[in-house]
Amino acid sequence: MNITIVGTSWPYRGGLATFNDRLAQQFILEGHNVNTITFTLQYPGFLFPGKTQYTDSPAPEGLSISREINSCNPVNWIKVGKKIRKSNPDIVIFAYWMSFMAPCFGTIARSIKKNHHTRCIALVHNMIPHETNIMDKIFPSYFVSAMDGFTTLSEATIADINKFDSKNKPKSFAPHPIYDHYGTRLDKSEARRLIGVPSEGKYILFFGFIRDYKGLDLLLEAMADKRLVDLNVKLIVAGEFYGDAKPYLELIERLRIQDRIILKTDFIPDNLVNHYFGACDIVAQPYKSATQSGVTQVAFHFEKPMVVTNVGGLAEIVPDNKIGYVVNPQPKSIADALVKYYSDNREKDFIQNLRIEKKKYSWDRMTAALINVC
Repeated sequence: MNITIVGTSWPYRGGLATFNDRLAQQFILEGHNVNTITFTLQYPGFLFPGKTQYTDSPAPEGLSISREINSCNPVNWIKVGKKIRKSNPDIVIFAYWMSFMAPCFGTIARSIKKNHHTRCIALVHNMIPHETNIMDKIFPSYFVSAMDGFTTLSEATIADINKFDSKNKPKSFAPHPIYDHYGTRLDKSEARRLIGVPSEGKYILFFGFIRDYKGLDLLLEAMADKRLVDLNVKLIVAGEFYGDAKPYLELIERLRIQDRIILKTDFIPDNLVNHYFGACDIVAQPYKSATQSGVTQVAFHFEKPMVVTNVGGLAEIVPDNKIGYVVNPQPKSIADALVKYYSDNREKDFIQNLRIEKKKYSWDRMTAALINVC
């Protein structure tokens, strides 16, 4: 088939770009012709709280990626839609994650469908963002009405789409595949040497962009629990602040846990991801809200146990007490799980279970869901 992916891609950075590039690679492995159309302008500055939108990594090998979409220019949307329409792809996959993109993607799709051949499929990471605003009430229905079908990464997202879909269009669910391109698993001692921490000790990892809904504050409060203090458990925070760092730094100081928090708060490039996952004993995702998380799938790849909160779709893919723990989004519940993990020496059992469980999350399951949704 001839397949076009519309969404963020290299040279943009972050999990969404990584996902789309890996998806394109999988389609190519299956024998399809694939091109990706990404942005010349992805966000206006006020919507992007990070330091930069761009990666320093080289372009993924073997992918056709063109930068053509200006997310703020309606004339450009029509032009891009017309160009895709003329190329007559069998499927166009719109990788959707926020309401700001709904007018842009919806207009491009409407233009494409004038060829009466191409199916427009939405790959929906989030239908309703974790941090909502007025756009989330106004724009999504325009995007949803332009699609022929939807594939989601969590069951919860299907319910969100249904709020805007009056025609009950086809929908499928395929769990977030494993991010398997971040390098090999490293020995703990070697990984800890590479990130500059002592080789001995107990380390938890919080990984990814730091935003309010991800609950780092809950995890910091859990770290002040006397039981974790007595166990001398330390927390590695690896990821860039998306917002004001001051409240977190003040909380660390107020809780007097400075000596047990290791802050690596720059963007973590792809070639260093295995250092941080290799260094930890367990990955913590203390989210206050969620649909699914790419961090979970990185943890699967590196066979790292997890503690996640029971929000959104996280509990769907982390069986409680099998590969980790599912807890309430409260500091004491998080602390209870971490204490249990270390006190009961569950690492070996959880890793054995992870090796079995991870087989469910293949990329060919995702490509099949997208192709067959309608």
